[in-house]
Amino acid sequence: MIATSLALAFSLSMDSFAAALGRGACSRRAGLPEAVRVGAAFGVCQFAMPLVGWGIGIAFASLVESVDHWIAFGLLLAVGGAMLRNAIMDGEDEGEEDCGPVRSVRAEWLALLTTAVATSIDAAAVGAGLALVDVDMVTTSAMIGVVTFAVAFGGVLIGKAAGSHLGRWAEMAGGVVLIGLGAKILLEHTMG
Repeated sequence: MIATSLALAFSLSMDSFAAALGRGACSRRAGLPEAVRVGAAFGVCQFAMPLVGWGIGIAFASLVESVDHWIAFGLLLAVGGAMLRNAIMDGEDEGEEDCGPVRSVRAEWLALLTTAVATSIDAAAVGAGLALVDVDMVTTSAMIGVVTFAVAFGGVLIGKAAGSHLGRWAEMAGGVVLIGLGAKILLEHTMG
């Protein structure tokens, strides 16, 4: 169970890693304070969103109990597939990194929070799917949040040093793992 939760945490953190790499590559102040700020924003959102999705999933669990494994598989397949598609589409126009205009501190915080929420919406969908299986959601969400903090923290620092080209490969790996987790849930419920 812990291994599955960790695999899920790393998979869900890959889009945050990709975004953090880009922030590190573009930020003029990509040092430890920026890495902590980015890691905290992504980590908190990735911790909260699966709980939100799980709560919504619990509310509707009795209505879908007979097909819950198919729903969990479908949600993980959709999120993983979207991650793969985004990684492949981003790779088609590789070139100079467009860092956009210089922003005020307030606009920078808004951009960070918007990115953190946007990259954690898939975690809400996964949380809804996990409401249909037996999972300790608080522990799983905590793992997702802590792993995402660490991955985003490292992503900023790596992005500063290496640029953002690693991001699409990380997102691709995350998509493959999510699809694999969905298949595992489906197989466990249909074969076991």
